[in-house]
Amino acid sequence: MSMLTTEASPSIRLEGKIHANLSVAELVEQAIRRNEAVLAKNGALRATTGKFTGRSPKDKYIVQEKSVADSIDWGAVNQPMAPEKFEKIYQRLLAYLKNKELFVFDGFAGADETYRLPIRVINEYAWHNLFVHQLFIRPTQAELANHQPEFTVICVPNFKIDPQEDGTRSETLIALSFEHKVVVIAGTHYAGEMKKSIFSVMNYLLPDRDVLPMHCSANVGDDGDVALFFGLSGTGKTTLSADPNRRLIGDDEHGWSDRGVFNFEGGCYAKCIGLSQEKEPQIWEAIRFGSVLENVVLDDYRKPDYDDNSLTENTRAAYPVDNIPNAVIPGVAGHPNVILFLTADAFGVLPPIARLTPEQAMYHFLSGYTSKLAGTERGVTEPEATFSTCFGAPFLPRPAHVYAEMLGDKITKHDVAVYLVNTGWTGGPYGIGKRMNLTYTRAMVRAAIEGKLKEVEYTTDPIFGLSIPVECPDVPSEILNPRNTWEDKEAYDQKAKELAQRFHDNFNKFTGVSEAIRAAGPKQ
Repeated sequence: MSMLTTEASPSIRLEGKIHANLSVAELVEQAIRRNEAVLAKNGALRATTGKFTGRSPKDKYIVQEKSVADSIDWGAVNQPMAPEKFEKIYQRLLAYLKNKELFVFDGFAGADETYRLPIRVINEYAWHNLFVHQLFIRPTQAELANHQPEFTVICVPNFKIDPQEDGTRSETLIALSFEHKVVVIAGTHYAGEMKKSIFSVMNYLLPDRDVLPMHCSANVGDDGDVALFFGLSGTGKTTLSADPNRRLIGDDEHGWSDRGVFNFEGGCYAKCIGLSQEKEPQIWEAIRFGSVLENVVLDDYRKPDYDDNSLTENTRAAYPVDNIPNAVIPGVAGHPNVILFLTADAFGVLPPIARLTPEQAMYHFLSGYTSKLAGTERGVTEPEATFSTCFGAPFLPRPAHVYAEMLGDKITKHDVAVYLVNTGWTGGPYGIGKRMNLTYTRAMVRAAIEGKLKEVEYTTDPIFGLSIPVECPDVPSEILNPRNTWEDKEAYDQKAKELAQRFHDNFNKFTGVSEAIRAAGPKQ
């Protein structure tokens, strides 16, 4: 029998059969032995998650403890849970864990050693433990010998939550306690909850250390020029940052300190619906032994069918970042030169790329407009227009202005160029138009990063006030102005005005915003 305790949560004593810090091969063997998953033809471990194939944001809570009560932005995103309710669930959970066969991973969040968070993840499933092994930063043997976790994630899909007794919305629970320094995940097999819970923790802790946490991917060129890609799930962060001509820092979560940017993670969690070797060769090749395929359909020969969405649109692949051949290890680099805000515009009216003034950058960062794509959350079956503050509202415990002011200060201090990139629809809205051509999007992103859009001529969109380049290398000029791609120009104008009104309605919720930033939005 093994016994593990943690400095962060000394009440957690694991006394059953504990598999601590197994190797990748051992975790794959355990998952197969326990009938949790199967090996795919490409060597990856394929698991399915049952009825929950995306995050459950309506079942996520933060315990309303005195130490954090005044600094959390309470509401629909950060739902409060009374400490006494959490305590009852927590004590029942500790009893549940006794004498269980469990898998434990010890590692870090944060590639910069100055700001990294030592974490422990406790799992019922071997495949979940493989997932976190690949997604978080793996310690060296020396680091492991001295590892003292400061936050613990307990992922127990089979632990029973009773909504009537526990005061929850459903049988699913994601509860974050900053005083216990623990996250409890119950009633869902979806692995992404573990990743995003630690992201929420980092988003709370780092601003106090003058570090901006960001929901973005990042890469760096041979000359040390850094690009950041902000955007919600499915907008292209992973795809666009995996560039064979640049080195990948990370695909989803980063911090920006006075030293530069750093990856929070040691792996990538790529959407792989429609994945092809031709369009996304780096991601395709990264999925091999040790990787985890989540809800990907296999054919009779266990070959992944990335076009099959019968389980969910939100099919995923998790793999260590060093499976990308030109990844930066450790994931640390200098200050950004270019920032790209990625939006999947389901209305089909935003330009494929537009240059933003500093005021427009703050407006669009606060707005965080995109479309929720099918499968990323429970109940989302087709793209829905949405506004997610700072391109990451589901994971931001503090008020939006905290993150926005930090970003604005850093953009100004480091003279960063900012662009809005529409990876969504063109030629019409969802259902009529088509998804933006990835080859063209890559070309526009490349031109922005290389500074080739600084000197070209621009026109101003009359509704959104955005500066649209008249030309861009390797991109047909006629697609740069979205109105040109619609057969029915009047329908475009109407749809553009409709989206502009949504921007205004959403922005009305912000108080204390300067008139210059407010005026940088669409024209009324």
